[in-house]
Amino acid sequence: MVKLYLMTKKGYEVLNFLVNNGFTNHIAAVISSNDRNVVKDYYDEIKVLCTKAGIKFANRTENIGNINCELSVAISWRWLINENELIVFHDSILPKYRGFSPLVNMLINGEQNIGVTALFANEEYDKGDIISQSVQKIKYPITIEKAIEQITKNYIELASHIFQAVSKNEKIVGKKQLDENASYSLWRDEKDYFIDWTGDSAGIKRFVDAVGFPFKGASTTCDGKSIKILSVIEQHDVTIENRLPGKVIFLKQGKPVVVCGSGLILIGEMRLAESNELFQIKKFRTRFQ
Repeated sequence: MVKLYLMTKKGYEVLNFLVNNGFTNHIAAVISSNDRNVVKDYYDEIKVLCTKAGIKFANRTENIGNINCELSVAISWRWLINENELIVFHDSILPKYRGFSPLVNMLINGEQNIGVTALFANEEYDKGDIISQSVQKIKYPITIEKAIEQITKNYIELASHIFQAVSKNEKIVGKKQLDENASYSLWRDEKDYFIDWTGDSAGIKRFVDAVGFPFKGASTTCDGKSIKILSVIEQHDVTIENRLPGKVIFLKQGKPVVVCGSGLILIGEMRLAESNELFQIKKFRTRFQ
């Protein structure tokens, strides 16, 4: 029997696959939690699906009692788990991008391949033995919402592999990682969602797409107001004698074209951070910071 720690759309889709493919009897319980860092965390959907499928469900803050299981699996989980045999699904092709927000950072960096690694948890994060990996190519531009939709297929492939082994009572084994090939992905906080206008326009486009829905979106300031940038479009660059990133250089159908460290960006949609109201600049001489 397997205890599942599930969050977000990826966790929900894996659970939906397991329920619809005859693995319900191998699920001892599902633990989930709300996540304030995302706009939609799928907590309610996971809970409803468990109720319909007759699977024991609990919030991580609740005392669920003793659950008879030989294995635990964590998907999109953000907290420490005290389990003897724990498998973690990680949003990267390990040993690259160990750590936090790997998929977001992979998209910002323009990686051509994304994927998921199933590994045994140990004392150091994302350094355990690798059980299996699932990889796919992507094309840019791509939003984080679309990337999550695509990478969910990789999650399902790995979950199927693990639950097939569980159903056949097969031993699940892993292979040690090569530490010399490792890289790390740092955690992100509010400051890390601000656009660096000194960057190139292609990188800024990737950044805005990578931190959008279901996350809170890219940020900037304008006239002392905090602004969320929801969509941008790269523009052909022009020769600027005094290039000052963040300044508006053109207006196209009322939408600002902003100077970047190299290249130009047209802001398609922006909203006030506090009220979520649509925001439009009121004067041509505007600077984003």
